Amino acid sequence: MAAFNVVNVVLGCVMALLIILFTISSIARYHIKFTLFVVLSLIFATLPIPLMLLRPFDPKNALIPAALLRLTARILGIRFTVRGLENVDNSRGAVILLNHQSGIDLYVLAQLWPLMARCTVVSKKSLQYLVPFGTAAWLWGTVFIDRGALSAREALNKQSEAVRDHKRKLLLFPEGTRHSGDKLLPFRKGAFHVALDANAPIQPVVVSKYHFLDAKRRRFGSGEVIISILPLIETEGVAKEDIQTLVDNAQLKMQEEFTRTTAETASRRVLHAKAD
Repeated sequence: MAAFNVVNVVLGCVMALLIILFTISSIARYHIKFTLFVVLSLIFATLPIPLMLLRPFDPKNALIPAALLRLTARILGIRFTVRGLENVDNSRGAVILLNHQSGIDLYVLAQLWPLMARCTVVSKKSLQYLVPFGTAAWLWGTVFIDRGALSAREALNKQSEAVRDHKRKLLLFPEGTRHSGDKLLPFRKGAFHVALDANAPIQPVVVSKYHFLDAKRRRFGSGEVIISILPLIETEGVAKEDIQTLVDNAQLKMQEEFTRTTAETASRRVLHAKAD
């Protein structure tokens, strides 16, 4: 009993210290919130694994983790507004393009999964070995590829068939890597080749800048994110020789929306700061 009381006292002191640090130090708050993000995401994504085993590699397996992850985002003070729902056509397959900013893009996926039927995410192969999260991601249909390898091209070719024949929505990050700048990185052509091979439309989805997150300065506050689902870009009749024009068109549309919604969320952040 005495040992139990000592443990309770120690845990109480640790919790009190964390609360104090969270309140007075932005750097401590950054590390605490990111730790919560990782731990809660791991727990909520993997808890439903027994249910997922009943239908492996089914995109519907993501719906329960998505609901729990949306709850986690609210706990961390991140608010999402989704626009352009009228542009979603779940009667056909499509290639979804999403700009890539941070690991917390996982919360963006959690917003999209219930809205886009049969949505499959393409991710780097190393994530597959992050057990048990990689196992859960595989069970909800994530396609893991080793970028640049022949196996990656073969995997994407198979997904072209799934987009065309099974009306899958294949979500890719065309920039290829995460970044936090004001300009989107040059788009890679892989996603566009998939769309042309599947004779499927491209659906750009733009996520406004995470003003509340600054990895260099160790800042992780609260804030608003706008997710814009843009109109479909049809690929029917587009020749392979014209793929660069298709890439440039998609990037231009996404950059314009990114700039606009980023300015909108920044101005609201300033207004809230003044009100406080």
